[in-house]
Amino acid sequence: MEKKLKVGIVGCGKISGIYFENCRTYPILEVAACADLNVSRAQASAEQYGVPKAYSVSELLADPEIDIVINLTIPAAHAEVCLAALEAGKHVYVEKPLAVTREEGRAILEKAQEKGRLVGSAPDTFLGGGIQTCIKLIEDGWIGTPVAASAFMIGRGHEHWHPDPEFYYAKGGGPMFDMGPYYLTALVAMLGPIRRVTGSAKISYPERTILSQPKFGKVIPVETPTHVAGVIDFHGGAIGTIITSFDAFGGAEVPRIEIYGSQGTLSVPDPNTFGGPVRVRRYDSNEWAEIPLTHGYAANSRGLGVLDLAYAVKNGRVNRASGELAYHVLEAMHGFHDASEEGRHYLMESSCERPAPMPLGLVQGVLD
Repeated sequence: MEKKLKVGIVGCGKISGIYFENCRTYPILEVAACADLNVSRAQASAEQYGVPKAYSVSELLADPEIDIVINLTIPAAHAEVCLAALEAGKHVYVEKPLAVTREEGRAILEKAQEKGRLVGSAPDTFLGGGIQTCIKLIEDGWIGTPVAASAFMIGRGHEHWHPDPEFYYAKGGGPMFDMGPYYLTALVAMLGPIRRVTGSAKISYPERTILSQPKFGKVIPVETPTHVAGVIDFHGGAIGTIITSFDAFGGAEVPRIEIYGSQGTLSVPDPNTFGGPVRVRRYDSNEWAEIPLTHGYAANSRGLGVLDLAYAVKNGRVNRASGELAYHVLEAMHGFHDASEEGRHYLMESSCERPAPMPLGLVQGVLD
């Protein structure tokens, strides 16, 4: 029988449910404990999902049986919890972004190296069947040499629906830091690391009024750009464009991501999902063809990055949704803002390896 790695989940808010549900279905993982600043919330999650121990955060980090900490706290607490978990000798997987600042992100990677532990970070959606199929199509030459890419994430803002939207408009929030990780991680997974970026960013409305319950009518200040338009130069030669916005009601025909190659165009599915559809239009056709997914994990598989990290620990390899990849994306997101403020290109200081493609023919819950 395969030896299980014991997982502790820190942060029992809205996103935690899918992690509890999925991680307990993976044979190599055992969700052994959970913790929250509000211990009663941790106790409620433990009861709901059959978790043996409900802890305070410090109690969970002190538990010697916990191998992997899943950090689902708010972004402002990501670095603090990751560093404490690494100091306690745990491997860490954190929700996006890796950290709020580049300095915090570097500190996490340095601590992991010092302690000989792995760091993983969301998003792990690029490990799903949709984007993995796109990676295979690119590698198999379906669109020839990639020359360009475009990405669009356009919405009206979280105050319209989110019960607690303030932090989306605080420093470290905004559309680039909220949704940019999905798009940029997918682009790096398909096209490789980024050489430089430039862009324009603005705060379109200095205040927002919450239109959702329970804070309906509350006016909140906006401290971070809410519309960001960027240009990306990849080391491999392709040029990308990206728009992330909380200022518009969306576009009628705007794609999520498209990759333009010398022999065709690839329509990439929503990078905030794990599935399809995947479509290709070749140079010799006027029609789009939908391509069956070549890989599994097409349903909501959040926690797949934790599974991959667990097998990386077991087999002594690098995890795909790695800290290095997450830091590269974090630096690029700051780079768009810096470029806008300073009127220049931002040259990337970090790089990363393209994550290894997922194997074909995986059995659900197994990932060697």
